[in-house]
Amino acid sequence: MTFVEDEVTVQDVRADEPTVSVDVTDPTAEAPLELPADRFQDRELSWLAFNTRVLDLARDARRVPLLERAKFLAIFASNLDEFFMVRVAGLKRRIAAGVAVPSASGMMPRDLHDAILERTRDLVLWQSAVFADDIRPALAEHDIEILRWDELTAPERDRMTILFQSRIFPVLTPLAVDPSHPFPYISGLSVNLAVLLKNPVTGSRQFARVKVPTILSRFIPLGGGRFVPLEDVIARHLDKVFTGMQIIGYSTFRVTRNEDVEVEEDDAENLLFALEKELLRSKVGRPPVRLEVEDDIDDKMLELLIGELDINEKEVFKLPSPLDLTGLFSLADLDREALKYPSFLPKTHPELASVETAQPADMFAALKHRDVLLQHPYDSFATSVQRFIEQAAADPSVLAIKQTLYRTSGDSPIIDALIEASQAGKQVLALVEIKARFDEQANIQWARKLEKAGCHVVYGMLGLKTHCKLSLVVREEPKGLRRYCHIGTGNYNPKTARMYEDMGLLTSNSVITEDVAKLFNHLSGMSQETTYKRLLVAPHGVRRGLLDNIEREITNHRAGLPSGVRIKVNSIVDETVIDALYRASQAGVPVDLWVRGICAVRPGVPGLSENLRVRSILGRFLEHSRLYWFANAGRPLVGIGSSDLMHRNLDRRVEVLVGLTNPRHIAQIERLFQLAFDAGTASWWLEGDTWTQRTTDDHGNPLLDIQEYLIAAVSQRRTAEASR
Repeated sequence: MTFVEDEVTVQDVRADEPTVSVDVTDPTAEAPLELPADRFQDRELSWLAFNTRVLDLARDARRVPLLERAKFLAIFASNLDEFFMVRVAGLKRRIAAGVAVPSASGMMPRDLHDAILERTRDLVLWQSAVFADDIRPALAEHDIEILRWDELTAPERDRMTILFQSRIFPVLTPLAVDPSHPFPYISGLSVNLAVLLKNPVTGSRQFARVKVPTILSRFIPLGGGRFVPLEDVIARHLDKVFTGMQIIGYSTFRVTRNEDVEVEEDDAENLLFALEKELLRSKVGRPPVRLEVEDDIDDKMLELLIGELDINEKEVFKLPSPLDLTGLFSLADLDREALKYPSFLPKTHPELASVETAQPADMFAALKHRDVLLQHPYDSFATSVQRFIEQAAADPSVLAIKQTLYRTSGDSPIIDALIEASQAGKQVLALVEIKARFDEQANIQWARKLEKAGCHVVYGMLGLKTHCKLSLVVREEPKGLRRYCHIGTGNYNPKTARMYEDMGLLTSNSVITEDVAKLFNHLSGMSQETTYKRLLVAPHGVRRGLLDNIEREITNHRAGLPSGVRIKVNSIVDETVIDALYRASQAGVPVDLWVRGICAVRPGVPGLSENLRVRSILGRFLEHSRLYWFANAGRPLVGIGSSDLMHRNLDRRVEVLVGLTNPRHIAQIERLFQLAFDAGTASWWLEGDTWTQRTTDDHGNPLLDIQEYLIAAVSQRRTAEASR
């Protein structure tokens, strides 16, 4: 299975070249070499290595503006929260269930859990040091100060006392622990004050807990760039909360719980109702997986917390205050442009803009003539994908719109356009993935809203998440019905489209649109279609198609033909695909892997992966696109799509990769890989199991920032167009 269609139907196919077909079961092929047992890195430890690279950005004062560095500290903390809520929680479930099966890396669950805790302890202490010794002093130099209560001026303390009395105290719910009051449930990720009280009459001591409310920012603005942690304000007014009691001591703490929502779909008559019920249940009863406390916490108080939460001492992390540095997100929003990345406005793709006015052109007229390959955020999402849906909703010639929705924004114009289309009498199908992790509640709300507006809403297939990014429009035209579609690598979310790097194909290619129509019928109806001409579709076809293409590169190399594999993904974990890439490397095929996050591959290992290189690029935008390139004896096969190389993508999700045939689009993808693997580009290099950051050359000169380069290229493109 390849990305190339069986018949020529559109002008962007290079029909003048013969199709190259290689027998992938060549009986003369050499027997594969033995692969070593320790060839895989552990996926969880590799994820921690990825988050270390995020922390590297927070430390990078040379390339990253100050408020952006503070934001990367918040991203590091947020990433770690999710890692413990999902991955560590799942690992603990396996340990509790007695599942003593080693991971692909060979590590047993308990050993892996211990390794994760040890590495995490090092990382969070490093994070605290970066904040205390680097970010916080640098912010102060620019008159942005995060202060403790004792550092406030008298007028500031007076204002905070008024704020406490008027806004904070009314919503506080102090909960004491005594024989008539059991230890309260501590919600996940909440910041709490543990308070030790003394009754002045009886002399008895008592523990109490105060939850820090979320009605205000974690860092309360005092004016003039000065801030104070909300928990400090509460702590200094505990005598108002516990009147008549003596405050002996207090400390902040934070619990992380298992938040991975699970629904047994085979037993769920209605998936929507089943998930709603599970979300309600998940608010209580989830076991803790991590406890963060201040490093000066009283030993007795810590002992009580450990006992009441039933958590292992190894899962306790003692850290300097303030805990929970996700609060730094609010500082990153300060109006201090000089401390942020320079402003950048995405541009309308030139093939979707009017030459005379540089305004968005008629989408359907443009797509009749050519396919358009988009790269966000450099190419505007609003004037391409969003406009495609909005124009379809308003066009009286459009008869139907079909759309997958995995994640979208709270005020999504995509949702509004689908509702508008339905109300105008068009057939609208919305495939809403209500199992999208941490977006379940929001997606349920959108599903209800779409159903109420008359849209046909389906929730995918039992046992599978629908992760593919597809839009299909059916239009009545003078020559009959014509389909138009968009296939992307990222979600239909206008907000993240400004922060995530993604690619997408807009096309009216009849072969592709026929494939997409078949897939929608498969997802919404009873069709059992699993064969497509220009698409690879998981769970049936993506792994098999990629393996066929990798094997073909091995055969081509042995025949003396051009060969090579280039892949860009968020994560690569699938052992079968990795083994195929190892065998390609052993055969002499050059393999380049551009991986943002988890990478279970070990490059540069003698006899295994000398011909395999791995690079990682993190920066202003989150590199999110998935790209696949195969040399194919000189006629490159290139695809883009939604699938990473993980078990969940290849086996438990509906994913789509689409083949590109326009030479300009193929050249654009090739250029991206050339930039990413150029020694003059800033990136992280993986060698064995060690990541090394490279930002300067041997003379100390800064290396190329690929994202800044692409921003400049788009700006130059606009300047060149304006001068025509």
